[in-house]
Amino acid sequence: MKPNMRPARPDFSSGPCAKRPGWTPEVLLDVAVGRSHRSKTAKKKIVEAVDRTRALLGIPADYRIGIVPASDTGAVEMALWSLLGARPVDMLTWESFGEGWVTDVVKQIKLKDARVLKAPYGAIADLKQVDWKHDVVFTWNGTTSGVKVPNGDWIAADREGLAICDATSAVFAMDLPWPKLDVVTWSWQKVMGGEGAHGMLVLSPRAIQRLESYTPIWPLPKIFRLTSGGKFSEAIFKGDTINTPSLLCVEDAIDGLRWGERIGGLKALMARSEANLAVLEKFVAERKWIAFLAAEKAVRSNTSVCLNITAPWFAALPADKQAAAAKKMADLLESEKAGYDIGSYRDAPPGLRIWCGATVEKSDLQALLPWLDWAYGEIEREFGKVAA
Repeated sequence: MKPNMRPARPDFSSGPCAKRPGWTPEVLLDVAVGRSHRSKTAKKKIVEAVDRTRALLGIPADYRIGIVPASDTGAVEMALWSLLGARPVDMLTWESFGEGWVTDVVKQIKLKDARVLKAPYGAIADLKQVDWKHDVVFTWNGTTSGVKVPNGDWIAADREGLAICDATSAVFAMDLPWPKLDVVTWSWQKVMGGEGAHGMLVLSPRAIQRLESYTPIWPLPKIFRLTSGGKFSEAIFKGDTINTPSLLCVEDAIDGLRWGERIGGLKALMARSEANLAVLEKFVAERKWIAFLAAEKAVRSNTSVCLNITAPWFAALPADKQAAAAKKMADLLESEKAGYDIGSYRDAPPGLRIWCGATVEKSDLQALLPWLDWAYGEIEREFGKVAA
């Protein structure tokens, strides 16, 4: 039987993620549309977005924060192509985006002294194997695998290499040890529910020193260049963006930051996400047909929560039928307006991926749960016969 109640906001996509509670288009009325992004009015908005980000996240004063093109991907690419090559590099990967950075470094930049430390979906690489004489590239939270690093204890305070962290599904929801990170990237459309196409790039003094002391042997397109005449391009991190940002998106990012401040800052944002994860943990613990892809709690994401269907009949299906059954379950939930965009990522094992970041309401997750049971029952009736 279908449940009677639906989530007030059935938006559980892992990107773009749910807008913050109470968001309406009216929050954008003060946007500087029609103005040059180099005008005093627009530049003030850009600087406000950067300053509020620093304050909310507690980023050290001597770190530089910039808005860059092409979302988190653009920010990571800028860092990889501009900074790597001076030292050997350890590439850590446990999901598709980390695998993408491996492809960049090994097959595109073609670094000969790149070492890949890999783990399958649901697990994490052996962090004890990392060599901090090397540069190290890793995702803090694997958006497509639901696996996160447990903390920053494994990062050497006296490291010789740079710690380059793709934190797009972690920042604003997890506690990042800024003094141990040299490059951090993310995008507005993740934890704060902003709009896409813009990336954030944070550089430590050590990263800036690398930029000024090392020049890659490969050519850099204009959109990647963080130096000019051998000197760090400070202006990029003071509101003079590399290319034209959307001032609508900037205004929306500011609104999200103000909301985060109003509800109590970073600790409150993290607490909301952890509370959302707890709703799903209770649900999974009470059922035999479903489990977390990340079985180890210490490395289980509290934002992009990935779930496996573990029922024997499902496990007995061939791979294509497993994928079809999981997709049917996500499609049923969407057709009933109970949960949007919660199918697992295309490269991940068949299952569900439910965003639990700070902009999601706990009450909406609780309203989703009976629908998960209902949709599971529907696919068991249809696909269980195939397995039998």
